[in-house]
Amino acid sequence: MLIIRDLLLGASRFSEFAGSPEGIPTNILSSRLRMMEEQGLVAKSVYQSKPQRFDYHLTDKGKALLPVMRALKNWGMDWLPHRSADPPATPRDR
Repeated sequence: MLIIRDLLLGASRFSEFAGSPEGIPTNILSSRLRMMEEQGLVAKSVYQSKPQRFDYHLTDKGKALLPVMRALKNWGMDWLPHRSADPPATPRDR
């Protein structure tokens, strides 16, 4: 979900995914990108040959997840108030 989110927000390179605030370990990130490519959610293209590096983009199948991601975001904003701009209330604040 984090990789899909980042792709929808414009990220396209491994270093951009690795630099996301969640800090996905690079071995897991590589594995997830490979799995997503095998499942037809993302496609990659070479942008540098030595060393070989890739750009990733969502396929039509991956783009079809946009409404799902929006729904999850909206649910989070409604039900997880600590994810909004306001910090959560602490017992002392009550």
